[in-house]
Amino acid sequence: MVKKSTQLKSLINSPDLEFIMEAHNGLSAKIVEEVGFKGIWGSGLSISAALGVRDNNEASWTQVLEVLEFMSDCTTIPILLDGDTGYGNFNNVRRLIKKLEQREIAGVCLEDKLFPKSNSFISGETQPLADIDEFCGKIKAAKDSQNDDDFVVVARIEAFIAGWGLSEALRRAEAYREAGADAILVHSKKTDSSDIELFMKEWANRHPVVIVPTKYYSTPTDLFRELGINLVIWANHNVRSAICTMFQTTKQIFQDESLLNVEGEIASVAEIFRLQGADELKQAEKKYLPTKGKNINAIILAASQGDRLGELTEKIPKTLLKVGKKTILESQIDEFNKIGIKDVTVVRGFAKEKIIANNIKTIDNDDYANTHELYSLYLALEQMQENTVISYGDILFKSFVLNELLNDQNDIILIVDADFEINGDYRDYTKTDRPYSKKLFSGAVKFEKMSNCLHGSEINGEFIGLWKANEKGINIIKQTLYELSKRDDFKKLRMSDLFNEMVKNTPIAVKYIKGSWLDIDTIVDLQKAGDL
Repeated sequence: MVKKSTQLKSLINSPDLEFIMEAHNGLSAKIVEEVGFKGIWGSGLSISAALGVRDNNEASWTQVLEVLEFMSDCTTIPILLDGDTGYGNFNNVRRLIKKLEQREIAGVCLEDKLFPKSNSFISGETQPLADIDEFCGKIKAAKDSQNDDDFVVVARIEAFIAGWGLSEALRRAEAYREAGADAILVHSKKTDSSDIELFMKEWANRHPVVIVPTKYYSTPTDLFRELGINLVIWANHNVRSAICTMFQTTKQIFQDESLLNVEGEIASVAEIFRLQGADELKQAEKKYLPTKGKNINAIILAASQGDRLGELTEKIPKTLLKVGKKTILESQIDEFNKIGIKDVTVVRGFAKEKIIANNIKTIDNDDYANTHELYSLYLALEQMQENTVISYGDILFKSFVLNELLNDQNDIILIVDADFEINGDYRDYTKTDRPYSKKLFSGAVKFEKMSNCLHGSEINGEFIGLWKANEKGINIIKQTLYELSKRDDFKKLRMSDLFNEMVKNTPIAVKYIKGSWLDIDTIVDLQKAGDL
């Protein structure tokens, strides 16, 4: 890409008449570029107005720089800064040039008035002009300070504004040209172009000329071409139009106490997002945060009663048992919410009417007494999206376990506890291609089999009931579940049957943990949960 400074220098020296447009913040700068302008005028008037202060150097030069940085970052076309008087003497100008180049600002326009300046259209005749030699020193300091040979310094002549006439304008223009200015900006507040015409006839195209036809706006643009002008600046029209529109919209809303009459006349919120680059961020999130954000959802399988807990689950499902001040379900939802997973679906069954929350979706497994978790997952199949976390509704886990799961890039990944116990209860014992080791920092552990009937060295850990799949993995899950659903005993199948079937044709990864979770099956488990 051509440097911004090189682009501006080409505009200044173009044999054709060129145009740049005012902007005063990142959004307006982006619009200027998108419309088709080749350059941006960083207007001092507009920037100060947008900041709510007067155009009298009330906004510090560092505050202006901050605005310019946002403008430069979101555009690829050059910015010519309205640098007023340079914010001080030659030394201030030297530092200004350095800071502008750091922000890829292509050039600066310096006006030959005294610091602090006043806007040229406010009592222009009473405004003193800078000493010619002193201003030439500023120009030389600017050119000597630039590291980029293409950085542009424009010298702005205020002789017409101050009422000093043509001869003084020409004298200053020639001095500034000899001092090294890349172009001369001739300013006038007349409502016709007579000052500009007189200057151009005497100037005889000896150096590039820039004009700002704010007051003589009715002059045909073709006349500027005939005069040999190089660059026209439309200097403050974006901020003026914004003010007009904001007044109209605000007044309408105030009068109507409604948005009905303005909504169709203003930019949509979607348009704001587009100009902000929301689509680029969405793509970046997929690349750099593939497991976080709104593209991940969670499914909690919580249909079971938990009859082994006796009276505790006589009227409520075990997912609603409290551990501390929260239910098991609330604890899970909180863990999901903390990392940005807001889309949570709960598959209900026993006492389903008691599982209600504003921040969840629900699916009902009315045949909960005759089915297991696999059938509940089958009912929630359409809720599986780009990335989906699946959890049993009766488990608690520490936050890092979920983070470990989300940061894994495998298509299907299971959390397996290597610190398992063998007892008479049903357990999802898991066999892998590698047992747990402290050396397993990298490289995937491959799932091989899951069963309650594994023995001895076959067992490498216990599946905790927490797993994740990405878009590719989800497609495999759906296909496998559709095939399994054709079996007569489908409602009796367990989650292990799904994994054992999928691994025949696709790899399944395992992430080991050691403890830091609990399956609430008994009163003893519930008592232990308080220590988790």
